[in-house]
Amino acid sequence: MGKDLFAFHSDQQLQQHAPLADRLRPTNLEDFVGQQSILSKGRLLRRAIEADMVGNLILHGPPGVGKTTLAKIIAANSRAHFTELNAVLAGIKEIRMEVDSSRERLGKYGLKTILFLDEVHRFNSAQQDALLPWVENGTFVLIGATTENPYFEVNKALLSRSRIFRLTPIEANDLHMLLQRALSDREKGFGSVAVNISKNAADHLVDIANGDARTLLNALELAVETTPCDGNSIKHINLKIAEESIQERAVLYDKKGDSHFDTISAFIKSLRGSDPDAALFWMARMLEAGENPKYIFRRMLIAAAEDVGLADPQAIVVVQSCAAAFDRVGLPEGIYFLSEASLYLASTEKSNSVLAINSAQSSVRNSPKQEVPIHLRDPNRDRSQAGDGIGYRYPHDFCENWVDQTYLPNELSEEVFWHPTSHGWEGDRKKVLLKRKNHRDVINSIE
Repeated sequence: MGKDLFAFHSDQQLQQHAPLADRLRPTNLEDFVGQQSILSKGRLLRRAIEADMVGNLILHGPPGVGKTTLAKIIAANSRAHFTELNAVLAGIKEIRMEVDSSRERLGKYGLKTILFLDEVHRFNSAQQDALLPWVENGTFVLIGATTENPYFEVNKALLSRSRIFRLTPIEANDLHMLLQRALSDREKGFGSVAVNISKNAADHLVDIANGDARTLLNALELAVETTPCDGNSIKHINLKIAEESIQERAVLYDKKGDSHFDTISAFIKSLRGSDPDAALFWMARMLEAGENPKYIFRRMLIAAAEDVGLADPQAIVVVQSCAAAFDRVGLPEGIYFLSEASLYLASTEKSNSVLAINSAQSSVRNSPKQEVPIHLRDPNRDRSQAGDGIGYRYPHDFCENWVDQTYLPNELSEEVFWHPTSHGWEGDRKKVLLKRKNHRDVINSIE
């Protein structure tokens, strides 16, 4: 009994000293803010929670959007024991302990268990596999939370046994609602303190929080706790205090996760779509998040060939020169070379005709006969016996250094792999090639 009282007192102390974001964590769906796309009236997840019929779930989304809170609300609305593990700290040993405890509760009391596994993507494949038998036979209901895309980071077997819900950044209006709730709640927030926060200060906190409720509440707590009262016992939170409390917007970017791939994808598509402003924005986002500039240059080199190609052969030269200059100068001034390469690629003519190599490779794989025609063979070995090279016409002996002759294998002589566009340098060459194709007889007659 004494132990229970001690534990209760300990919990009370922890709650009193917990951060504001934890103290204000809602305990029911009515107080939960945001995520209306999955939690509004009539939605599947809300109906399942209200009916206590929630099965295995994977909740994924950026930090501070309510994954842990939602898991605890599900537990609070369920006739189940709630237990929580963090995949960073736990392993197979902890899973086995939870399995034993869950089986005991189920066997003795008929009480099911909800196991909340935070950062489930941190579990390796073997650890995730260890969950499968117990998820499958209902020993516990698994709710996994992850900031990564579960389709890439969670085993397919575990995904197939779970419903997946995506949580998105919290809208500005909802963040304002949370801020006002924190200021008015007398028990868990600052309702017992006279706080006057200016509109532009509140707007700044919400804007820089960038959809993250935890970031917003942490900044508000810092602002209130460090601001002295005036002569009337009122704490005034102005824009300057707000700026000091939350100085930089959190850039959601994991160099090995979704944000990395989504951002570089947006960057490349902006280059391909000839939008220099968007290209600069996405590149700046990568740089602010600490992306390796050499990786960005590597992707721009690919784009210079794949998306600009022969419409502007100079593009690859510009990017390579900027990359070499960056290696010599480094940061911070090296950012100008990144900018120059990005702006050049976004602004110049575009062609992806170099993808013709894919058609040529396909033909090589699928064509049964690929013999080199006699006139193209090397004449320096057995010419007198095999006739190799006989019939070859040297282009430089003819007008415009071109002569009509076949260069493909005989069976493929009519194949066309490259389809040049009409853009830039490539467009000029296309005109020449078409002229030669249409007037071969005339050109061949001029010697």
